[in-house]
Amino acid sequence: MAEIKGFLRYIRKEARHRPVEERILDYREMDLLLTPDEIQQQAARCIDCGIPFCHGAGCPIGNLIPEFNELIYKDRWEQACQVLHSTNNFPEITGRVCPAPCETSCTLAVNDKPVTIRQIEYQIVEKGFSRGWIKPLPALKRTGKRVAVIGSGPAGLAAAQQLARKGHDVVVFEKDEKIGGLLRYGIPDFKLEKNVIDRRLKQIKAEGVKFQTGVSVGEDISPRYLHKMFNAACLTMGAGQARDLSVQGRGFENILFAMDYLTAQNKTNSGELFDGKSYVTAKDKNVVVIGGGDTGSDCVGTARRQGAKSIHQLEILPKPPDVRPPDTPWPMWPRVMRSSSSHEEGCERRWSVTTKKFTGYETRVGELHGCEVEWIKKDDSWKVKEIQGTDFSLKADLVLLAMGFVH
Repeated sequence: MAEIKGFLRYIRKEARHRPVEERILDYREMDLLLTPDEIQQQAARCIDCGIPFCHGAGCPIGNLIPEFNELIYKDRWEQACQVLHSTNNFPEITGRVCPAPCETSCTLAVNDKPVTIRQIEYQIVEKGFSRGWIKPLPALKRTGKRVAVIGSGPAGLAAAQQLARKGHDVVVFEKDEKIGGLLRYGIPDFKLEKNVIDRRLKQIKAEGVKFQTGVSVGEDISPRYLHKMFNAACLTMGAGQARDLSVQGRGFENILFAMDYLTAQNKTNSGELFDGKSYVTAKDKNVVVIGGGDTGSDCVGTARRQGAKSIHQLEILPKPPDVRPPDTPWPMWPRVMRSSSSHEEGCERRWSVTTKKFTGYETRVGELHGCEVEWIKKDDSWKVKEIQGTDFSLKADLVLLAMGFVH
C-alpha cells in the first residue's frame, strides 16, 4: 500500500488539457503531465483495501495497480515501470485512450473520487521511455517455429511481441501501408500522436518481429500459403464492419462511416497518399454525428478542428444520470453521464432521438429528419418507441455514422 492516510490528505487531481482555443488549431496531443510531486500524491491515495477491485474487477488485463502505485509513492519509478510492463505490452496506449474501468472499480469510488490510475500509468511509461528503461527483450532461445499474425492493431502487435519473446519467428501481415491498425488510422492524433506507435515499433522490431504491409490475406496471399509456410496463424483483425443506418436518403454521398472519416484525416496528417474522393472536410459545414460513444466523440473533435459551422451529436439511448444508478452498482462499470475533451470544444448533444430519413439536393444531403423516442421494457427486453409530435429536422451538410461495429 502507499501512504496510510493519503486518501485523506490529498484530493484527486486529474491531468490538465491544453486550452480549447489553442488545441482546436492543430492535431497535437492535448494532455499535459502532472508534476512528479503531484503524481506521487495521487499514488499516495491508494489505500489498503484488502481486495484490489481495480486489479481484479476493473482492469481487463489485470494490471498490478496497487503495486505500481506504492512504488511511485516511494519514488521507485524504474521498478514501477517493470511492474507495469509485466502485464501490459503498451501502457503508453492504455494510459492515453483506455476508459479506465479500474478507476470506477477503485474502492475509493464507493464514496469518494478514485485514484487517478490511468494518469499514473501514463506518466510511468513516459518516464520509462525518456530514461531509457524500456529496451528490447529478445528471446534467449529460438524454437524454430514460425507464426503468422494477421492484423497489426493493438491485439496483433501484443500477440506478435509475446510470441517473439517466446522464441518464435513472427511475421505480421497488414493490409494497410503502415503498421498500427486502429491505433494509427482510427484514433485521432489529438488523443494519440503516431510517433507514440513508432517508438514502440522500434522495440518490437528489435525483438525480431517482421512486418509485411500492403498485404491482404485472402487476396494477395492465400490461407493455403500460410498453412504451408507457418506452423500457426493468429487472427487479430478486429471489428471492421460498421453498423449501417437503413433509412430513406442513406445513399447521399456525404453520409459517411465515422471510421472512413477519421482515417482520411489521420492519413492527411501523416502525409500518406490516398484517394482524394475519400477525404471530406467539415469546414464551414453543418455536421451531424449519429452515435454517442467514443468514436462519435472523436468525430466531434475532428470536425471542430476542420472548422465545422455547427456540430450535433445524436444518441438513441436515454441521457445517463450524473451519479451511479442502482442497476450498475460498484464495482461495475457505471452507466453515468460522461463528457470528453471533444465535447468541451463545442457541440450540441441530444439523447433519446432516432433518425427517420435524410433529404437533400441531387447527390448531397441537406437535412436530417428525426424524432424523440422512449424506451419501454416488455417481456424482459427493452423496446424503442417513437414519441408522436416530437419530429424535428437539422441542417446537415455532412453526416457521420458512429454506431459501433457489427463484426
